[in-house]
Amino acid sequence: MRTRTGAVSLAVAVAVTVPAAGLPAHAARAAVACPQVFGHGGYPTGADPWERDKIRQPNNPRALDDQKSWGADGVEGDVQLTRQGTKAVMWHNTSTNGLTGARQNITDLWWAAGTGNLRSRTITRGPYTGERVYTLREWLDQVRSRGLVALLEIKPETKPILSSATYATAAWKEISDPIKERQGAQRILVYSTDTWIQAELAERHPTLLKGGAARWTDSVAWEEPPPSWTGNTARWQSVLAAAPASVMTNYTKEYRAWLKGACA
Repeated sequence: MRTRTGAVSLAVAVAVTVPAAGLPAHAARAAVACPQVFGHGGYPTGADPWERDKIRQPNNPRALDDQKSWGADGVEGDVQLTRQGTKAVMWHNTSTNGLTGARQNITDLWWAAGTGNLRSRTITRGPYTGERVYTLREWLDQVRSRGLVALLEIKPETKPILSSATYATAAWKEISDPIKERQGAQRILVYSTDTWIQAELAERHPTLLKGGAARWTDSVAWEEPPPSWTGNTARWQSVLAAAPASVMTNYTKEYRAWLKGACA
């Protein structure tokens, strides 16, 4: 499982002054502009993380509702492709781990056809037990209805399909068409940790590339049960001092509360 690190971009250096005696530390930072906060769902680190994963990613409406209630301005969702690139869906894991039915890779499954298709499965553990997998179109509409910004990560698992001479054209349409249909009415950002996919996105959606926006701000590695948010505060403070346009966190509720009074 890859470890998230925030790339520094769109950052403006800001001098951090020492607070006057008797003033809270936040008072020294109040002149920093408040960043947009993107909610992210934590995935365990260490050995066998799939056994402890509680499927916390905001890829379904209940998770979006939580992120909204916690104060998120936007959310990061995960785009996978079903068999032969026939459907773009919102799911974090390579396989159906965490869903009902036999474990299979998402890229081996049809969306609606056949026994054990992806549409018929539901989440088996964690706070969103019982939720199903949503298509990219469905998810974007759900995000818009809640007034959130959509940040799409095109997962590396999609590369074999997106680069296939046989399936690439249809597969890219599955990803690009829902974005193009909606980008005039809602804010959508895209990126990938795969360099080839990122380069393709730069050509297909140059104005929507995430770049270094939504800088990763947490320092605590996620685990289940979740570690205390308090271990993040030094990192949160240093990132905020750089005045990022937006940040991404696994601790949306706690970060939003901590941010109060820390920026203007």
